[in-house]
Amino acid sequence: MADRLLFADRKDAGAQLAAALRDTDLRDAVVVALPRGGVPVAEEICRTYHLPLDLVFVRKIGTPGHAELAVGAIVDGDTPQVVINAHIARSVGLSDAQVHQMGEALLPEIARRRERYLAGVARPVLQGKTLVVVDDGAATGATLRASLLALRKTGAARIILALPTAPPDVLPSLAALTDQTVCLDQPPDFRAVGASYRRFDQTTDAEVTAALQRCAVWG
Repeated sequence: MADRLLFADRKDAGAQLAAALRDTDLRDAVVVALPRGGVPVAEEICRTYHLPLDLVFVRKIGTPGHAELAVGAIVDGDTPQVVINAHIARSVGLSDAQVHQMGEALLPEIARRRERYLAGVARPVLQGKTLVVVDDGAATGATLRASLLALRKTGAARIILALPTAPPDVLPSLAALTDQTVCLDQPPDFRAVGASYRRFDQTTDAEVTAALQRCAVWG
């Protein structure tokens, strides 16, 4: 484990991702973060390249009794997008209809976050832009798959996925939904996203709101 790439915190992970993207054409790009944990990572990319920040409103659908294990994910929108981890759903005896119902129960919390985070913030246009989609890492990839499918419907010209860490077996399914994928840490013994960080405190609503306001100057 001594040679594992570790990040001091989400800000450090964002700075390392920004450096990894230095040869990528980011003219007319928008950074799109998955709240909450992806926001501090994304802010460093915005700061480095003076890019606007937007959010994709997605929630993990946790497995009953094991909330951190994603049985799926839901993205808000005119028609909410649900992605199901079929093998996990089958292993715990959940039907697709049950997972959809569990996802719909999360929509009020998504609406609460949307109202709080976007108060007074003008959202950038995504159509025709290069989108740099950022989270603090991926475990099952469910939330990212749902997010990427939803973002493709915006009419974006190009989608780049930028991740600090993810298990190697999850990346191919994510890369299939993007035009370019950058992932700095792909441990074969992946245990959890937080295992790649020295400090992995929960990101607060207030921190998300403040980051959006700081990045609004580049919108």
